[in-house]
Amino acid sequence: MKSVLGIATDVGDAPGLGCHGVSVPGKLSPNGDPLAPGGTLTTIALLGDVMLGRAVGQKLIAEGAESVWAPELRELLRGCELTIVNLECCISEGGAETDRVRAKRYFLRAPPAALGALGAIGADAASLANNHSFDYGPESLADTVRHLEGAGFAPVGAGADRARARASVTIESGGATVGIVACADHHFGTAAGEDEPGVALIQSSRRRGARWKRPSWLLAEVRLLAERCDQVLVFPHWGPNLTTRPAVWQRLLARRLLAAGADAVAGHSAHSFHGVGWRRGRPILYDLGDALHDTPVNSALRSDLGILALWRPGGDPEVELVGLRLEHCSTRLARGEEAEWIATRLAHACAPLGSVVSRLDEQRFAVRPRRRESG
Repeated sequence: MKSVLGIATDVGDAPGLGCHGVSVPGKLSPNGDPLAPGGTLTTIALLGDVMLGRAVGQKLIAEGAESVWAPELRELLRGCELTIVNLECCISEGGAETDRVRAKRYFLRAPPAALGALGAIGADAASLANNHSFDYGPESLADTVRHLEGAGFAPVGAGADRARARASVTIESGGATVGIVACADHHFGTAAGEDEPGVALIQSSRRRGARWKRPSWLLAEVRLLAERCDQVLVFPHWGPNLTTRPAVWQRLLARRLLAAGADAVAGHSAHSFHGVGWRRGRPILYDLGDALHDTPVNSALRSDLGILALWRPGGDPEVELVGLRLEHCSTRLARGEEAEWIATRLAHACAPLGSVVSRLDEQRFAVRPRRRESG
């Protein structure tokens, strides 16, 4: 039984997916690893951009929702305690292209059948705090929230007004809780208002000359979650596209989020994965990159290669990264030279952020902090 605060939905137990609860510090297994309340080490899967519209939507209608994920990847994800994704589209058959963003080029909308693709990987929560959940306006955003809730997935990061867009969700499983709060730093035209639907926005310094403002609402939400949850995750859609390392303002904000009580920060937006940093022993996954898409490949940045993060609070390793290969409209585990490229990239990206990467298997990597963290 899993329940989402405010929704109280029983999403059931997927095959191979046990409800073991969230890791509570202090309880140890015989080998010294932290145990969740039910006696099993918790694994929380984190996926970056999952785009289920356009050609991906056509594929899942024609070939079935499970077809967009390779069997071995589905099995891996369904074996995790919780799975959290950034849903890089709306799910609706209505609405019209929004005019609240000037010169917007891409509009992403998935059919309701796309819910099956989330179910195929045992997803629990979907962030709508991004630059595509409002692509078809308030009607499609409302449809997306309704569809997700109706299917047992917890939406977070967008809503019918500012309060609901900024609200966190708390998922309870096995008697313990994970609190999730999501935000985006673009586009400001889609920001939720006091009585206006939209996305939970923060201001960044990504624009030249812009002055960074501390997101007081976000820090306050993290503090509240830290008081009532066993684990707190901040899930931001931040920074420009096609970058390979975090900006100074992202590193600063991540540190403040951890200081406010977050146990992990996991970002997305760049369409290219970044390295992992640490602060006070807590991980900062600056950008998870893409997990499922239909866009042309950027050959220089290898945007066809991504990562799945497996977060095990208090475990060793606490962060494991699994290499992914994004084919056109489907995703599988990376192999061969793909896995080698990811290994090299991770080593170079993580070292300046205070992380050491070690290989566990062909496409699986443990990430641990160096003794002296740099974040």
